Amino acid sequence: MSDLKHVIDCNVAIVANGKSTQASIDCEISCVELLAQCRDIAIVIDAQGLIMDEYSGHLSYAGSPGVGDMFFKYLHDNQYAESGIFRVEITPTTDENRSFEELPVNQFDPSDRKFLATAVVGNSDIFNATDSDWGEQEELMNHLGVTVHQLCPECSVK
Repeated sequence: MSDLKHVIDCNVAIVANGKSTQASIDCEISCVELLAQCRDIAIVIDAQGLIMDEYSGHLSYAGSPGVGDMFFKYLHDNQYAESGIFRVEITPTTDENRSFEELPVNQFDPSDRKFLATAVVGNSDIFNATDSDWGEQEELMNHLGVTVHQLCPECSVK
């Protein structure tokens, strides 16, 4: 297992399931290839379960029919026991311009702030498929020292 830690935006699993109309087949393949290695990569999620809650709104606990579902089931079933899954504490705040103590005031999509705060605390990279806001907020990512891997650059341009 490499030292690279992964925070995986929910859109990666949605694309891997073939459920994104904006994703090309190449984009889908990139997402499938990443998630198919879930047992061999370090994955970071928040200990509060906010990321798992978002995944549960789009993915199946049964682990099928898609690779995104398989990834979600693996995380769900192993989040407390698996050495390759890291749970980190993030601190929600009532400040609607931050959402989490770990983040400065920002214009980032509030629904994605949990992924960003988790990456900051977990010293992790973000893996994104189709959300353009990760690229649009490049200055914030640089300020926080977070690297964003665009699995589908054609979907995530500024």
